Amino acid sequence: MVGIKDVAKRAGVSIGTVSNVVNRPHVVAVATRNRVLSVIEELGYVRDESARQLRAGRSRIMGLLVLDLGNPFFVDVARGAEQAAHAEGLNIITCNSGQRSDLEASYLAMFAEQRVRGVLLSPVATSGEALRAFRRSGTPYVFVDRKAPTSEASSVAVDDIAGGALAARHLLETGHHNIAFVNGPAILAQCRDREQGVRTALAGSAAELTVLEAIGLDVSSGRDAGARLLGMSPRPTAVFCANDLLALGLLQELTRQGLDVPGDVAIVGYDDIEFAAAATVPLTSVRQPRHQLGRTAAELLRTEADEDADSHTHRQVEFAPELVVRQSTTRHHR
Repeated sequence: MVGIKDVAKRAGVSIGTVSNVVNRPHVVAVATRNRVLSVIEELGYVRDESARQLRAGRSRIMGLLVLDLGNPFFVDVARGAEQAAHAEGLNIITCNSGQRSDLEASYLAMFAEQRVRGVLLSPVATSGEALRAFRRSGTPYVFVDRKAPTSEASSVAVDDIAGGALAARHLLETGHHNIAFVNGPAILAQCRDREQGVRTALAGSAAELTVLEAIGLDVSSGRDAGARLLGMSPRPTAVFCANDLLALGLLQELTRQGLDVPGDVAIVGYDDIEFAAAATVPLTSVRQPRHQLGRTAAELLRTEADEDADSHTHRQVEFAPELVVRQSTTRHHR
């Protein structure tokens, strides 16, 4: 970790001056302040808010930053991570970015300042200044529900390309040739991968594919997609949604308008959250091992934090998805 002494030495000022720049910048001359700030950025220094608490030992806190705590998928991931952390005598602070890059940056800065043991991270994107700044802080991290972009980081994810292909092939096998895919924001790699899987599975078939991009990955966005679907002519006879919340919203809107699922429109979701099986028409869904994702990520993060950085080997763990067939697709299309 870069300390305040390192900044002071590089900037050619006293430790007190660096402290003032960090805590009371208005008392430092502009030229000096700018020189110190430039060194802080260069070295990746963050102020040690938890120094007093950590003098007796290492932090016992992990951070978890997810895209949407309103999605039961991430709640289950968090439970798995907590289970693994508690088994090691550690605690977890969970934060929700709401798929907003600015909130993500704020939480990452907070985790670095608090000198947490490490962070489980489901980022909006695996690039950007916020993540680069966080890496410079030296805080260990593991991507969860997202493949690491390079071998220089560890990650735990599901093969979303294979998952998208599973859903599309199932719809083909049940006799559908006019298929829609309701996707989430394209900035999310999971959404892009699931669409790629769909396109790969349908390539060379006689099926027509329509892609509808939803604003979010929630129930209201699914209802909006259902309204758009009703206005299409010809209307697709089957829909694959990028997650279960979209599928549940779609199911609500279609049944509200008097359509039969799966008689008029078959639906496949993704994640297999608990509500998928409990829906009015139980949803066929691509299952992700939600608890296992969290547990495995927390276990990897512990090794990231405990092992020597020079000798540590990063790991990229990828689980296979599973198709769970229920009533929303069980009737063959005529």
